[in-house]
Amino acid sequence: MSEQERRPETDGRDFADAAWSVPSYLLSGILVWGGLGWLLSWWTGVHAFIPIGVILGVGLAAYLVYLKYGR
Repeated sequence: MSEQERRPETDGRDFADAAWSVPSYLLSGILVWGGLGWLLSWWTGVHAFIPIGVILGVGLAAYLVYLKYGR
């Protein structure tokens, strides 16, 4: 949608979409990568994979947020 086609009533919706998608990205990154870390730690017996997965999930989710909204 170009700038000329934008209506004033849809500008608030764009902000609301961003406000919901940023925490969703962060939460899903923690859950997915933390879950993979948990599975890997359960499979190998090394419990260090859980925090590594969570930190990796937060980092990748923050990078996705930067790509989508930061540029």
